[in-house]
Amino acid sequence: MNPTTATVLDPLEIARQLARQFAQTAAERDRQGGNPKAERDLIRRSGLLSLSIPTEYGGQGAAWSTIFKTVQILAQADSSLAHVYAFHHLLIATVQLFAQPAQYQHWLQQTVQQQLFWGNALNPLDRRTTVTPVADSEYLFQGDKSFCSGSVDSDLLLCSGYDATGRLLIAVIPSTRSGVHFLGDWHNMGQRQTDSGTTHFEQVRVHQHELLLNPGPLSTPYASLRPLIAQLIFVHLFLGVAEGAFETAIQSVQGQKAWSKSRVEQAVDDPFIQRHCAEFYLQLESVRLLADKAVQSVQQAWRIGPELTAEQRGEVAVAIATAKIASTNTSLYITEQMFQVMGARATTAQLNLDRFWRNVRTQTLHDPVDYKYQELGEWVLTGKVPDPSFYS
Repeated sequence: MNPTTATVLDPLEIARQLARQFAQTAAERDRQGGNPKAERDLIRRSGLLSLSIPTEYGGQGAAWSTIFKTVQILAQADSSLAHVYAFHHLLIATVQLFAQPAQYQHWLQQTVQQQLFWGNALNPLDRRTTVTPVADSEYLFQGDKSFCSGSVDSDLLLCSGYDATGRLLIAVIPSTRSGVHFLGDWHNMGQRQTDSGTTHFEQVRVHQHELLLNPGPLSTPYASLRPLIAQLIFVHLFLGVAEGAFETAIQSVQGQKAWSKSRVEQAVDDPFIQRHCAEFYLQLESVRLLADKAVQSVQQAWRIGPELTAEQRGEVAVAIATAKIASTNTSLYITEQMFQVMGARATTAQLNLDRFWRNVRTQTLHDPVDYKYQELGEWVLTGKVPDPSFYS
């Protein structure tokens, strides 16, 4: 695949082509961990990195429904690559929500022209990175930041730190800036090729024009769409992984003999396997409908823009919380129960099929689903919508 091909094909077809390529090596790359440089470069060359960038900056200006669908398709094959790809688009949305066009125009144009990949070093819960002013328009970032998904092999880095007053400052800098060090210490059980380890900032100089100050993080209902977009990314990651596991189970059953005590010959005719697969399908269809509703609410809020009200933002939050709960439960259920359908042979280490469960189990711990239940339950009982935060 090359950029010329990418200008001809539909983005969803490009995502499907990439997914087919990634699927061929996903099991082995999961075992290896580390940085999937070759696969990231395929994404660069595909043209999909400009999908969410407005057309006035040279991008494709795609609807959120298309963007999330590409994430879902990639996650069916490789949720690590889907994760870093999705976060790239989250970070592009972040600058549009936290800054003004005059500031972010250059970054977006550069991204299109040079096929730049954005990396994440935001994590507002990790306060170890401090920001100290050293001149009227210059600051020093110092310290560590954890869970920096997609940071390794990125071109631009969205990073954050806290100043002496406790204010969160967010900046966009080149990933190669002097003093930025990626420690490569991500060795978790799932999402093993997301490079979600530590970034160390050693007296990193950040200029005033690189700080996202107007309107700044979560400063308005519209700006606070950022965490909702992040949550909806997780919905589509979980949905995609569950779909990938489901398809793997369905393909595995084809041609298998039924269990010896069954009254049928073929596994596809076994009533217990049929029941399991029906349950998988039912749960997936439910999540798809909830995800579609949530995407529509985000798209409408995005169209409204800075005039978005707190009430309108709250309605989006409720729709996404509902989809987040359902996608979490469904993905964990299917990736565990798929073995009940496939049988003992599916547990061989060569197939590495436990990666589906390990990936969603890891990513679903990003923020506790119990608090999504709490937010949704409070809304059901009192009508109170979730308060804006970096996680709701």
